[in-house]
Amino acid sequence: MSKLFERGCIGGLEIRNRVVMPAMGCSLAEADGTAGEQIIRYYQERAKGGAGLIITEITRIDDVTGIGTPCQLAVTDLKHIPGLVRLAEAVHAYDTKIFVQLHHPGNQTPSRLLHGKQPVSASDVTCKTVGDQPRALTTEEVEQLVKQFVTGAVICQKAGIDGVEIHAAHGYLVNQFMSPHTNKRTDRYGGDFMGRMRFVTEIIKGIQMYCGPRFPISVRMNGDDFIEDGIKPEEAVQMAVYLEKLGVQCLNVSCGTYESGYTIIEPSSFAEGWKKHLAKAIKAHVSIPVIAVNNIKHPAVAEALLEEGVCDFVGIARGHLADPAWANKARAGQDELIRKCIGCMECFRVLNECRPLECTLNPELGREYLANEEKLMKNGAGRIVAVIGGGPAGMQAAIVLAKRGFTPIIIEKADRLGGSVNLADQPPHKQLLTEFTETLKAELRALHVEIRLNTEGSAALCKSLGATAVFLATGGNPIVPDLPGIEKAVTSTQILTREVAPEGKTVAVIGGGVTGLETAEFLSAKNRVFVVEMAKDVGTLLYASAKGVLLKRLAENGAQIMTNTTLRAVTDEGILVKDAEGAEKALAADLTVLAMGVRSERGLREELESAFDRVVLIGDAEKPGQIREALHAAYDKAFVF
Repeated sequence: MSKLFERGCIGGLEIRNRVVMPAMGCSLAEADGTAGEQIIRYYQERAKGGAGLIITEITRIDDVTGIGTPCQLAVTDLKHIPGLVRLAEAVHAYDTKIFVQLHHPGNQTPSRLLHGKQPVSASDVTCKTVGDQPRALTTEEVEQLVKQFVTGAVICQKAGIDGVEIHAAHGYLVNQFMSPHTNKRTDRYGGDFMGRMRFVTEIIKGIQMYCGPRFPISVRMNGDDFIEDGIKPEEAVQMAVYLEKLGVQCLNVSCGTYESGYTIIEPSSFAEGWKKHLAKAIKAHVSIPVIAVNNIKHPAVAEALLEEGVCDFVGIARGHLADPAWANKARAGQDELIRKCIGCMECFRVLNECRPLECTLNPELGREYLANEEKLMKNGAGRIVAVIGGGPAGMQAAIVLAKRGFTPIIIEKADRLGGSVNLADQPPHKQLLTEFTETLKAELRALHVEIRLNTEGSAALCKSLGATAVFLATGGNPIVPDLPGIEKAVTSTQILTREVAPEGKTVAVIGGGVTGLETAEFLSAKNRVFVVEMAKDVGTLLYASAKGVLLKRLAENGAQIMTNTTLRAVTDEGILVKDAEGAEKALAADLTVLAMGVRSERGLREELESAFDRVVLIGDAEKPGQIREALHAAYDKAFVF
């Protein structure tokens, strides 16, 4: 990793390595936009974890029309300075530098976040994804917003922040002025290239005037808007050259807008480095440093991009959510211990529900001020705790217990660890889940946790091991409804384990949840598949972009989706269903696959509770759910045990 951990410079600012944590909305600030303990500890953990430069989340410069999330960091008032001082000090203690990203959402925010006020934009062009009609800003309002961006930068400088980044990408307000898709103005802030660039130009010149020419300014820009009449790569290069001439010290290249869907924040099916050509084209035309995000999961990919000359600094975004110590582990050559982002998009799904940031793989995310290794009570005193079940919940519980000084022993009836993940990683594009299982195994090895495979759990066994308590993580069993002919059906488990491997068949998949859709994709490569879902929609637990990509692949494979349709029976010829109007009809199928969820497996519960004072249920054994729920509950219960 010779390039990745070289020192670099942005303007006159020295950065200790080439790892950048770029801006990601986290909604962890106080309600008034102040940097409080929660957001400070969040960024502090990433500095401690080795990032060279941290760029804060989208930071509000306008409290009226500029709200991006409910608890968004703000630089709108002098009262925000003390919190930013503490934030800067917390990050600087680890020799990490920090920029604040100045942001206004423009038409990409719903009126509900603006307390009912109408969104604003360069022109009255509605964002199709958000759907709220904006009004065009007056010339005077644009001039006022320039001043607010500049004021935000001054507040940052006074607080000891190392630099600022202007968010001119992803379809937000500055991008809305720069892009012909959203800028239809006829005043001096519209029209030709220079007119569309005037807003960002005045912001940059204003910051330079009040903060001095040596105060670093980065501009986050799109290498491609990925919409028909938006910024194209050729014009992005022109913009980059122009911005360099204005005196900005750095360009941070990304792409996409809300309307371009999955290109803005890509789900798991996108390859690492898929958009590297965008940054590489810009870097070839400028001499200032280029930061670029490229869906990076692995340190080797980051190193290769630097070697290739794609960028000068690599943006590791969601990788820092899944594992705050990404950089330190990469530097130590401990790639197997990095919890690599699996691209599930849970972080964004949770934010869209106006909740603080969460990660499927990292139960500490957003709660660093409450729950992290420093706060673990090291009072295990070697006491033995049996963990029955070696799935993600069982492994996570054992990891926390071992860190607390207990002696966990994992008892797993199968011949390998992983549990339900050994099924979930079988559909296409799920290899990162396999890597996650391997990372959990590596964590267990590093903690010297004893593992007994091919072993049935029982109270007698736990007693013989000297266990003082038991964590029950036995997962769940597939739901098989009591319907005529149901014995003719198979389960998604039988499909994903290849116990049943149809080819050239017509297959009905019953259930349009995550498992059903992914099982359908798994089958659709060699079969004609249709999905039957009793609700009005499928994939409701998936983030919109992840769902969109999955449905697109299913459609390309010829799979069909039937909603508002309920299974009534399985027949020799196929299935009998009832539609939304209550009419029954027969559908031809060679095979019926049940993907209707799971029921908790608690067969050992009574036996264990009669033998032990403490029996803790975790994962699907407690409540069926996704990997995120299993890991978080396991972490929490082991944390307070």
